[in-house]
Amino acid sequence: MVRRLLRWTLIVTLLALCGGSVVAKDDAAPRDRRPNVLFLVCDDLNCDLGCYGHPQVRSPNIDRLARRGVVFLNAHCQYPLCCPSRASFMTGLYPDQTLIHRNAIYVREHVPNVLTLPQAFRRAGYFATRIGKIYHYNVPKHIGTGGHDDPYSWDYTINPRGRDRDDEPLIFSLRPGSFGGTLSWLAAEGDDLEQTDGIAATAAIELLEQFARTGKRFFLAVGLYRPHTPYVAPKKYFELYPRSEITVPKVPPGYLDTLPEPARRSLTRKKEQNNLPEHLAKQAIQAYRAATTFADAQLGRILDALDRLGLTDNTVVVFTSDHGYHMGEHGYYQKTTLFENATHVPLIIAGPGVKAPGARAAGLVEMVDIYPTLAELCGVKPPPYLSGRSLVPMLVDPTASVREEAFTQYDVGYTIRTPRYRYTEWGPEGRLGAELYDRSTDPEELRNRADDPQLAEVRKQLARRLRQRIAEANRRPKGVVQIRFENRRRVPY
Repeated sequence: MVRRLLRWTLIVTLLALCGGSVVAKDDAAPRDRRPNVLFLVCDDLNCDLGCYGHPQVRSPNIDRLARRGVVFLNAHCQYPLCCPSRASFMTGLYPDQTLIHRNAIYVREHVPNVLTLPQAFRRAGYFATRIGKIYHYNVPKHIGTGGHDDPYSWDYTINPRGRDRDDEPLIFSLRPGSFGGTLSWLAAEGDDLEQTDGIAATAAIELLEQFARTGKRFFLAVGLYRPHTPYVAPKKYFELYPRSEITVPKVPPGYLDTLPEPARRSLTRKKEQNNLPEHLAKQAIQAYRAATTFADAQLGRILDALDRLGLTDNTVVVFTSDHGYHMGEHGYYQKTTLFENATHVPLIIAGPGVKAPGARAAGLVEMVDIYPTLAELCGVKPPPYLSGRSLVPMLVDPTASVREEAFTQYDVGYTIRTPRYRYTEWGPEGRLGAELYDRSTDPEELRNRADDPQLAEVRKQLARRLRQRIAEANRRPKGVVQIRFENRRRVPY
């Protein structure tokens, strides 16, 4: 505790020395025509959604948003773990720039004077509010608290807490008493409004009603906790997914032997989830889908209020998740791999600036691109060091492209996803192994062809590009103070 207080004392001192951020207050351009922002983030949600082509998952409200926005079919996170990913897209920097590579870290422990996305909007005259999980929280332990939030980002915050916290003794878990990092679920009694995410949606609706009355320009971020483990939702959502209709993904015999050791380790690190019996796998998949549809229903309540209050036409809506998620693919469950299942995220942008509603953009994009996109759409001055690229050209012309590949890292590995290939290296210059997948013939990424002589030239080209991307992701963001911790000592970087 003393060490944490000393850290925060030093951070506040650095903020004062640096003037709080690297960008002066934005006083440019009249704000009366600037659109509002509604930023909707689910936790641990993959692309198993109707609008992404899943044949079973019911997501009518996300699908409704997709029909009036642009669906980005190939959006990828920068780190398939909650805290590093959220710190990345909220700062517009790569994890090697924020220096955040694990959970339970406050953003300003490592980049004390960074200008976050909502902070930039605050400086531009917006009222910035957070409801629920936007920065990292330990789930479910931190539900109802501020978690690892960044107080400099917001004018106002709400920390909902529902009966899902009180019902924890009723939750089934593969590791009894462990919920956040272990497959666990509950078909709950009661209705939506008693759950934490239902309470969050109610709070968002009340705020939207206030904004409609006052005309206050807003940046409202609503972070739902579902479908993160434990997969808790009212029973009616479980009933939508009969287990008899669920198919558990399979992997070919000897599959793990085809992978480099770090990749194999990423798939086997949760011992209680290895070789999951089919009856338990079906229960887990059913529960995850139930929690997804429950979250979709809460998003629908918020979107209904936006329509009812006449705010839709002047509000940019962004919907996304912090990373992808395995549900049995590669024999694995949850996140923290460098396969498509963990890197691929849903991303939909609707509202002012979208010239082709209902379009589906196939170009590769990254989550760091959200910050510069919102800044451009709303006429907000961004900091000069952002690593992302604006997606506005793709909102105007969905056939356009702003990137040649998408870049993700995890542990000692880095990967790029191109329109056709995924190439991954583990360790410096791939010394711990490499993976190469031709997604045109192997969309499930189960056949590692890194040593295939027919793809030797492809691997050489992709390796060169990946190493360029690694160097770019380590570029020092000009004006941002970076601090490492070495042997428990703060070391300016």
